[in-house]
Amino acid sequence: MRPQSTTHHSLDELRTTLRRVAHRAGIGPDLRSRLVLSASRLAAAELAAGRAVSLEVLPPPRDAGTTLTVRLSLPDRTDPPALDALPLPALPAPAGAAWTLPLPDPGAARGPTAPADGGRPDPVALLEEETAFLTERLDRLDREHQRLKDELAETNSGVLALYVQLEERDEQLRKAHGRMLRQLEDALRPPPVEVPGLEMAVRYEPAEKHAPTGGDLYDWFALPDGTVHITIVDALGHGLTSTRSALNVTHAVRTLALEGHPLGTLVARAADALAAFDQELMATVQVVRIDPRTGELCLANGSHPPALLVRRDGATRFLEAAGRGVGFPLPGSETLLRDRMDPGDLLVLYTDGLTESRRDPREGEQRLAEAARRHRDLPMAEVPGALAEEMHTVILHPDDTVALTVRRVEEGY
Repeated sequence: MRPQSTTHHSLDELRTTLRRVAHRAGIGPDLRSRLVLSASRLAAAELAAGRAVSLEVLPPPRDAGTTLTVRLSLPDRTDPPALDALPLPALPAPAGAAWTLPLPDPGAARGPTAPADGGRPDPVALLEEETAFLTERLDRLDREHQRLKDELAETNSGVLALYVQLEERDEQLRKAHGRMLRQLEDALRPPPVEVPGLEMAVRYEPAEKHAPTGGDLYDWFALPDGTVHITIVDALGHGLTSTRSALNVTHAVRTLALEGHPLGTLVARAADALAAFDQELMATVQVVRIDPRTGELCLANGSHPPALLVRRDGATRFLEAAGRGVGFPLPGSETLLRDRMDPGDLLVLYTDGLTESRRDPREGEQRLAEAARRHRDLPMAEVPGALAEEMHTVILHPDDTVALTVRRVEEGY
C-alpha cells in the first residue's frame, strides 16, 4: 500500500474511501466500523457546511512496523475538534485527528473480497459485513445477558453480596448493549439526502426504549439522474429479528432501484428476490421518487399506510395506492400514483406506529392531517418530532414509529 491523500465533499465519499482503505489493509469489521463512525462524526459538521475535508493514509515503511496511520484534516475549522468519547480513540493532529491502527498478520482471514473482475470492494458489502459483525456481537451480549438473568433467578436471595455483584455486572452489560445498539442504529439509518430544492428530516421512536431497534426502517438516496428515492419499510415483529428483515428489504429495493428497474415493479421484484432467503419475512413497503427540479412525485405501495401530502395553503390529501407487501399473497404495487409538489408543500411518510397508537387508524390519520397542517411551517428538523409528540400524547398500542418529512423549497429554481 502506498501513501495516499484524498479530498472529500460528502460523508458517503469519506465513508467509502475509509472502508476500502481499511479493507485493503486487512483491518477487521469491528475496528473498521469504529474508524468510519469516528471520522464521520468529526467531519459531519464541516461537510454539512459545504467545506471539504482531507484524508491521508500513511502505511508503515516496507518490512517495518505493523501499524497503519490515518489522518483526517479539517482545514477550514478554527477550533480543534473534540476527540473524547469517539468510538475509536484518536490523537490530535494539525487541523484534525489521527488514528494508528494495528495491522493483522499477512495470513489473517479477510472480509468481503474484491469483485471477480478486479474492481474495488463494494462499500455496501463492507457495510453489511460490519453490520453482521455488530449483530453477532449483540446476539452474544443478549445470550450473556439472559444467562446472567437466569443465574440471578436461581441465586439465594439471602446472599446479598453475590446479588449486588451480579446486579453490577448486569448493569455493565446493559450499558454495553446500549452502546452496541447505538452503533447499529448509526449504521442502519442513513442521514437525510442533501439536494437543492428539498428539505428532509426523520424521527424514529422504538416501541421499547431499552431496545432501540425494530422492524421500522427507511432508506433515502439520490439516483444518478438527480431524483431522490425514499423507501419506508415496516417488517413484522420487534427487535433484532425484525431489524434484519427490514434491512434485507431496504437493501433489495436499493439494489433494484440502482439497477434501473421501474418504480412500480420494485415491491414485487424485492419480494421475489427475498422469497428464497426468508420465507417467514413479512413487511409493508412504500417507495417514493421526487424530482427536486420539477416537484414531480411518484409513489408505489405494498400494504403500507398512505402518504400524506400537505399543500402550502394547508389543504391535505392522503396518497392511496393499492398493493401488497413483501411476504403477502401476490406482492407488488397495483398502481403508480403521480402528483406534483409545489414550493412550500410538505410530504409526510410514516409507519403505522404513528397513526395507530390509539388503535383506530382512520382516527389517527385524521389527527395526523390536522397536526401536519399546524406544524407544516416549522423548521424542517423540528417537523417529524412535533408530529410524533402530538400523535403520541396517548399511547394505547405502543409500536415502532418512523415519521419522515420532505418539503419542497424555492432553492434551486
